[in-house]
Amino acid sequence: MSSIIEMKNVSYRYPVGDGNVLKNISLTIEKGSFTAIVGNNSSGKTTLCNTIRGFIPHFYKGNIEGDVVVDGKNMADYQLGQLGEKIGYVFQNPFIQISGVKDTVFDEVAYGLENLGVEENEIRNRVEDILKLVKIEHLRDKKPFELSGGQRQRVALASIIVMDPDILVIDEPTSQLDPIGTEQVFDIIRLMKEKGKTILLVEHKMDLIAEYADNIIVLNQGEIVLQGPAREVFANHDYAKYNIQYPHVTEIALQLQESGIPLKFVPIRDKELAESIAWELVKEAVPCHT
Repeated sequence: MSSIIEMKNVSYRYPVGDGNVLKNISLTIEKGSFTAIVGNNSSGKTTLCNTIRGFIPHFYKGNIEGDVVVDGKNMADYQLGQLGEKIGYVFQNPFIQISGVKDTVFDEVAYGLENLGVEENEIRNRVEDILKLVKIEHLRDKKPFELSGGQRQRVALASIIVMDPDILVIDEPTSQLDPIGTEQVFDIIRLMKEKGKTILLVEHKMDLIAEYADNIIVLNQGEIVLQGPAREVFANHDYAKYNIQYPHVTEIALQLQESGIPLKFVPIRDKELAESIAWELVKEAVPCHT
């Protein structure tokens, strides 16, 4: 795969900030990959997302150093409108994503295409297709602000997906959702991955990250402290230093390992736990008492 996003030695300070919020960030995102961005509060996750989608430096000024390259072109050479067509951004709070100027879900999803001047019949066809894809066609005539949180988040995702961006940057989309709403949102993200979209996701639910993400970037105080394939990051002994949640099965497996149970590998998905235990060595590791 070829790279679609590159950051080289990027540091950033907000206009009224005392120090850099991002510090010497270097990363490469491959086209069509699913990358999760994790870290504790104030680690720089949202600022990193704002840099990737071009709000830094086009909207938030401040001081930025280094290079941000999207699809082979330096970020400074893009117009913000051009980036809006290439990179879709889904906010943590769906209230922010909903425009407030449209009376139905159908019109809300169509709003971005209208602003781009897309022909009316094409808008209608694309919106109908997206409503079916994300399974909200039954909401087409509902008022957006009368929907539940999970429904609003699906409408927010639909309003971005209908624009057909190459890159989706999604900032904690399930933080305000119950398990059913969370599952529905991740079903949509899974569909986008299958369609070959490049996805960057900020999320705290590590079981879902372990299930879907190809790669993980770990941020701590504005620096990348770990990055790589999801399994390698979770298995890295340094991961524990940053007090970030593990996938539940990984946490259980590491506790078993500490108690003397040998592992063939560190599992990150529930179905892997039994396979990960070196059963042939368990009798040696745990002596029987008669």
